[in-house]
Amino acid sequence: MCAAVKVNGVAIYGRQLALSAQRFASTTYATTDDSTLRTKPFLYRDLKVVRATGAQLRPKPKPDDPLKFGHNFSDHMFEVDWNVSKGWGQPLISPLHNFDLHPASKVLHYAIELFEGMKAYRGVDNKLRLFRPEMNMERMRRSAARSALPDFSATEMIKIISELVNIDQEWVPRTKASSLYIRPAMIALDPTLGVGHPNEARLFVLTGPAGQYYATGFKPVSLLADPEYVRAFPGGVGQYKMGCNYAPSIMVSKVAAEKGCQQVLWLLGEDERITEVGTMNIMLFWKNEKGEEELVTPPLTDGIILPGVTRDSLLTLAREWNQFKVSERYVGMPEIRKALKEHRLYEIFGCGTACVVSPVGRILYRNKSKGNEYEDMIIPTMEHKPNLMQKLYDSIVDIQYGKVPRPEWLHDVV
Repeated sequence: MCAAVKVNGVAIYGRQLALSAQRFASTTYATTDDSTLRTKPFLYRDLKVVRATGAQLRPKPKPDDPLKFGHNFSDHMFEVDWNVSKGWGQPLISPLHNFDLHPASKVLHYAIELFEGMKAYRGVDNKLRLFRPEMNMERMRRSAARSALPDFSATEMIKIISELVNIDQEWVPRTKASSLYIRPAMIALDPTLGVGHPNEARLFVLTGPAGQYYATGFKPVSLLADPEYVRAFPGGVGQYKMGCNYAPSIMVSKVAAEKGCQQVLWLLGEDERITEVGTMNIMLFWKNEKGEEELVTPPLTDGIILPGVTRDSLLTLAREWNQFKVSERYVGMPEIRKALKEHRLYEIFGCGTACVVSPVGRILYRNKSKGNEYEDMIIPTMEHKPNLMQKLYDSIVDIQYGKVPRPEWLHDVV
């Protein structure tokens, strides 16, 4: 058996995998720009718009209707096709419709696809804004490169998404807890069964009004932490928004639900380092063993962690406040158990576009060192005062809804 190479403390076996992990560990996830485009982009100026009429116009939810995440869709969508010989076709906004796909399409067999998640907000001044859309588009470009899918211009995509939101502006909710969710995606369309580089693709965008992501709202969630299940590993594709990262997690979520938990706390390595919670980044606030108050989240150095827009925003705000230490490093379950026992653990919460923040109130931990028995860990997230998670939530939401100016983070739609 090959000797293990440690990357950020995680043992990696196999020469190629170890080299790949080391490469990720040394990578800075800098944003790119249009000067790095790998193909001629489609352009906003070429956009064709076909507006929905009559029966194509969908009934809008009433102001007091519950907006279940991902169940309501606006009147229009965006799409543009690509093929290897002609490049990108004409970009089109048209009434929402189904796709007609060949059953051999590569996306249906080999999961050659990716997606993004972002939101448009109706501000306190009634203006519509996108929140840091350039980060979503650059992340989408990186996912496309890793999926062997075609490149596009982030700048042109933001213009087109803004136009799509503008056309369906009456679908943007008027309540603070709600927003217009935006789902860009790209799929490989080749009607061939061979595993290989896609020669046909489609990029499309759906939108729809959305309320709170979790039915529990802002109530603390329970997590299942079982070292048997791993979400991602160094050298893999954990940092990209691909469906192949999410499909295998659904079964584990079902296991968690059967044990009374709403989500999964993903662990990695012999020291059981926490990586993500469900489909979100994770943060914890505690007093570390040096006696320092510290906000900690796993690092982006080895390709395991998704570089979340909300994650980056919360870290930026916390560093600007300069009230406590802010660290990007791994923390293992033994450290968390010790801190909890010593009353040094204040808060644990997930963060992401869909929910902003999600407090953790309980971890059901399968402890291998104690014969795999389950250990109930009660996390005092909501009891801790003053509550950092709440302060972070209020601060970012005030920016998103235009209550607090932050022009470098906001893109005006209308």
